[in-house]
Amino acid sequence: MRVTLLAVPPVLPLIHRDLGLTETGIAVLTGLPVVLLAVAAVPGALLIARFGARGTAIIGMLLIAVASGLRGVATSIVVLFGATFFMGVGIAVTQPAIPLLIGEWLPGRIGLATAVYVNGVLVGETLSPALTLPLVLPLAAGRWEWSFGIWALLVLLTVLLMAWLAPRLPDASGSPTMAWSPDWKRAETWELGLLLGGTAAAYFGANAFIPDFLRAIERPQLIGACLTFLNASQLPASLVAGLVGAGGVRPRTTFLAVGATILGSLGIFLLRQDWALLLGAGMLGFCCGVALVLCLSLPPVLSDRGGVHRLSAGMFAIGYSYSFVVPLLGGAAWDFTHVPATAFLSVGVGAVTMLVIAASLRAPRAVA
Repeated sequence: MRVTLLAVPPVLPLIHRDLGLTETGIAVLTGLPVVLLAVAAVPGALLIARFGARGTAIIGMLLIAVASGLRGVATSIVVLFGATFFMGVGIAVTQPAIPLLIGEWLPGRIGLATAVYVNGVLVGETLSPALTLPLVLPLAAGRWEWSFGIWALLVLLTVLLMAWLAPRLPDASGSPTMAWSPDWKRAETWELGLLLGGTAAAYFGANAFIPDFLRAIERPQLIGACLTFLNASQLPASLVAGLVGAGGVRPRTTFLAVGATILGSLGIFLLRQDWALLLGAGMLGFCCGVALVLCLSLPPVLSDRGGVHRLSAGMFAIGYSYSFVVPLLGGAAWDFTHVPATAFLSVGVGAVTMLVIAASLRAPRAVA
């Protein structure tokens, strides 16, 4: 679900050069799929109610593959943004289906199952920034547009595997009478949404602005390494979260620790030394990985079978709406002040949001 999304940051300088995007435009390009994760999350819940969780996941993944492939013919801003729009829709309708499937497949090991799922997503997030410049871009004859098409082939392969294995997997089937709209009056909907929003604002904001920030401070040779550290560090984080989850995790304590550590990692990163840039990026990615596993593991724990997709859709709608706006403000701050470090306002705001919401959580139970 994320391999095509994170294929953008490594080639942002090339897109910047060829299409003449401002820093605000870069923020929109990287944030557009994120806001669509919010806008299309509720329609995704409707699809789940009608076609079942597995069927919705297959439909969404197919849309990701086709739309990302269309970005491979992007010769204008209109084509690039249009294809990115539909790719974001595909990701958005897929995501609410996963917590429901996890609850059906492994109801007694939700924390561990969520960690395994997130680990798979993070493998995709790690492959694209790590391999785009040294491997995929040369295969694409140096064309950043074609590199998107190459990554789309992996998503298409996943769709084919899911369709082939579908008869062997249990499903959370939909029905015409199944409720689908999120309960906007439920406190957990907003708490989980803002916790996810803080996590995503820090993560996507860092991915969006690290490349141009490093160019601005004359460290372009560290772009690939910093993006790799940021994304690859989430892999061990998801494994650690899964192992710890087997013994029970206190969400309030974990979110407080993660928020504080994100602020510390940002301080280290802005020291601008080579070692600090890599260490700060790695710490930030690790924290976001832990928080993401915890956010996604909570809907199956807090809802019965018929309400998981509703709580998940509400969480995604709120969280990704928030995480779209915050990095956009960071890009605008850079354009206005011409101070590169102001772009990382999104990371600081995301961390503070997590701290504020976690401090007000009402003693949630541990997640196994």
